[in-house]
Amino acid sequence: MNGQKTILDKNSYISELNKILKNGGVIAFVTDTVWGIGCLPSSKKGVEKIYEIKGRDKTKPLILMSDKKENLIPYLNNISKSAITLMDKYFPGALTIVNEKSNLTPDYITSGKNTVGIRVPDNIFFQKLCSVIEGHVLATTSANLSNYPSSKNYEQTVNSIGSMVDIVFEDYGNCAKGIESTVVLTENDSCKILRQGCVILPEII
Repeated sequence: MNGQKTILDKNSYISELNKILKNGGVIAFVTDTVWGIGCLPSSKKGVEKIYEIKGRDKTKPLILMSDKKENLIPYLNNISKSAITLMDKYFPGALTIVNEKSNLTPDYITSGKNTVGIRVPDNIFFQKLCSVIEGHVLATTSANLSNYPSSKNYEQTVNSIGSMVDIVFEDYGNCAKGIESTVVLTENDSCKILRQGCVILPEII
């Protein structure tokens, strides 16, 4: 962030942040696309709180995000060739890849499905956030009430769900673009676009 100091440069704050997350806390943050909320993947309490905050249908899974793809690989099983190709080309970026999940990924994140979505946002503040939390991975979804537009800035996030989460981080000038990620299901050598978003992928369809 061009040398700019943030709250995440304070060791005492990092320790408190990790305590909040371990106790089932939910946080809100900027990404490269829209704003998100998240918790630790290992925290069923946190995941349940996310669904409650949003009024989200529990048949709709969360996705996993991190600052590095290496932190997400253990949550996958039988990683397809197409998934590897897409990761190499578009991570970090506005692409969510859905692949078969491993036993490390809890069913309460995936709504009982055998797949999980993963993404590495291209946002410096979000990457710094993941770098200081234990495990470096968050179970996430967009920071808005269900059936309402995704929050595109700090003010919209605070107004939408700010009173219901433990922390809303500032973006420190690392703004979201305001367009959701493209979501792609990968199986073996084939790909299927589940949601067209920021990244255009006509060459793989």
